[in-house]
Amino acid sequence: MNKQESRIASRELLIEGAGCASCVGKIETALQQVPGVERASMNFAQRTVNVSGEVSDQALVEAVEAAGYGARVTSSKDNGDLLSEKEKADEAYYKRLMREMMVALGLGVPLMLYSLVVGEMTVTTTFERVAWLVVGLLTLGVMLFAGRHFYIGAWKSFINHSANMDTLIALGTGTAWLYSMVVVLAPEAVPLMARHVYFEATAMIIGLINLGLALEIRARGRTSEAIKRLIGLQAKTARVERDDQEVDIPIEEVLEGDRVRVRPGEKIPVDGVVVEGHSTVDESMLTGEPMPVEKAEGDTLVGGTINKSGSVLFRATRVGKDTALARIISMVKQAQNSKPPIGRLADVISAYFVPAIMIIAVISALAWLNFGPEPAIAFAIVSATTVLIIACPCALGLATPMSVMVGVGKAAEAGVLIRNGEALQSASKITAMILDKTGTITEGAPQVTDILVVGERSESDVLALAASLEQGSEHPLAVSIVESAKKQGLELGKAEGFNAIAGHGVEGNVDGQALLFGNEKLMRDRDVTIDAQIGQAQAMAAKAQTPMYLAVNGRLVALIAVSDPIKQDSVAAIKRLQKDGIRVVMLTGDNRDTAKAVAEQVGIKEFFAEVLPEQKSDKVAELQQQGETVGMTGDGINDAPALALANVGFAIGTGTDVAIESADVTLMRGSLHGLADAIAISRATLRNIRQNLFGAFIYNAAGVPVAAGLLYPFFGMLLSPVIAGAAMAFSSLTVVTNANRLRLFKPQEH
Repeated sequence: MNKQESRIASRELLIEGAGCASCVGKIETALQQVPGVERASMNFAQRTVNVSGEVSDQALVEAVEAAGYGARVTSSKDNGDLLSEKEKADEAYYKRLMREMMVALGLGVPLMLYSLVVGEMTVTTTFERVAWLVVGLLTLGVMLFAGRHFYIGAWKSFINHSANMDTLIALGTGTAWLYSMVVVLAPEAVPLMARHVYFEATAMIIGLINLGLALEIRARGRTSEAIKRLIGLQAKTARVERDDQEVDIPIEEVLEGDRVRVRPGEKIPVDGVVVEGHSTVDESMLTGEPMPVEKAEGDTLVGGTINKSGSVLFRATRVGKDTALARIISMVKQAQNSKPPIGRLADVISAYFVPAIMIIAVISALAWLNFGPEPAIAFAIVSATTVLIIACPCALGLATPMSVMVGVGKAAEAGVLIRNGEALQSASKITAMILDKTGTITEGAPQVTDILVVGERSESDVLALAASLEQGSEHPLAVSIVESAKKQGLELGKAEGFNAIAGHGVEGNVDGQALLFGNEKLMRDRDVTIDAQIGQAQAMAAKAQTPMYLAVNGRLVALIAVSDPIKQDSVAAIKRLQKDGIRVVMLTGDNRDTAKAVAEQVGIKEFFAEVLPEQKSDKVAELQQQGETVGMTGDGINDAPALALANVGFAIGTGTDVAIESADVTLMRGSLHGLADAIAISRATLRNIRQNLFGAFIYNAAGVPVAAGLLYPFFGMLLSPVIAGAAMAFSSLTVVTNANRLRLFKPQEH
């Protein structure tokens, strides 16, 4: 999926009747052929399809039905309703499968025990014919009650000129039952040695496969827990000012611009800006950041976070599906439905797998008929049935989507939003990571770090003078000085005759004193003596600080250093990346000296300085040409071209701005540990997918030859159809269980 597709109108379809991985390709192809559809991606594990494009719901449903399946569009419901509806549907399906399993095994298990205790289930006498006829009719009842969905699915596939898991099960169990009925009704048509019935195989296979599907549904439900947690963050009501009164209303009725009151301990209902009050807010469930964040007038609030201490009044800026939380839930769901390239391989193989297995089953039966021992026809039936049953590619279809769902959900819990499956896979292969300096490695907001006083004035006095003069400037360094003075509660005077001297500094009068504030060149030009402080200024510059001289009435009174401080955990996070074998490169528009100082402090050996925004993408291309798989980390706005060109773009954002829409991966907290977490989770997910695919492929590859009878000439071993049915059912459960192991994965911060 490219980075623009998320902006196209999309909706989700619930699919009914999809039995195996080969169904995925048929459904996606049917939908992609509908005029107006840009993309259709099915999640076999969830039995949902995410469709993007300008097209009517009716056209989508008709396309799926024409392909032989059922579909319902769910885009009109909110996430909570949809998940609740899906859980109810899954629960009902689980109970139905369990009832059908009990009926099927209720007949199959006694028959199996009979065969083990009494012996061969053959037809030689009239009494045996009558008894087995009754059993055959009971088995037909089991097929109609407990196995009808397999036969209906197989018929739909047949009339649509395709084949799927239902086809294999229907052929296998149907052949075993038909052969057994021929033995019962016309035993003379079958050689004496071959008069064996396989009613127990038909009943047991249907029962065991239903049990496997039921257990799969139960285990599959756990993969949606990340979405459930996110939806659980949403408040149900909001206290809004209406007609000069504060009233509680449903969250759906909150309008943009409403003034909303939040008391201590309450969830913030929608996104907004504080207009009154002060508090601390727990944003950990969205950002993964454990420390509460201070909020005061003018600060932004994100819906779903928890107000910890004070009462605040805020103005709603985003409501409904436009809130950050709603967009995050939508992104996580979309990513869970998408496929990494490794998953598409499984879909392609599955499309050819079922027809290939049917051919192998026929060849196996013919081989037994022509070259096998007596009763050849019985051996032929058993081998063909076993091949059909054991080869069902359920596990193959579940291998990728189950891992993607858990991996993307796990990342979301860690404050990492992964846009699609392709980004998930690409992130695991990153060999080089480009980090923008400002706002990524550093805080992105300059602060006063040092004040060296010359003479008898206090630090507060000189800071108040500098801030009074800089009030009229919009320069970022000036803003940091004014903010620092305000935080200390200093009283600022009024500046007169303010004049900005480009590239040098500023001048003006404060309380009758002539002030000069700027760099070394400004001081030299105005004959201010600074020789004794040059060494100190150079030491500040070596630490990535910007030294500025303050002179009053022609005499130096202070040296004030301003810098963009390095984030507390940047060094540790960069070490994690380097320890994982990733080449870390820093990119900045700052001068070389400042860049070098920051790079040395955080342990980066390779950096590019004085790089213009439009040149950042050139640096990405440069590394790619060296054979690197490149990740680019920036703020998601200035770095957009570089983020787009990189193999994976990582945006550092709060989740409330354009950063969510601008990159493959968004780090909801400012820490670079989120970056290392994203790569670690990506690698763990891909490892899990490979384990699942290996297990599914090896299972089928090893099972089919044994089922066909390859070992019989050497060891006299022939696989029972019942064993094949059990193995096929539980292989899917194994894949689901392995995928759920990812839920226990924890990225290590070291």
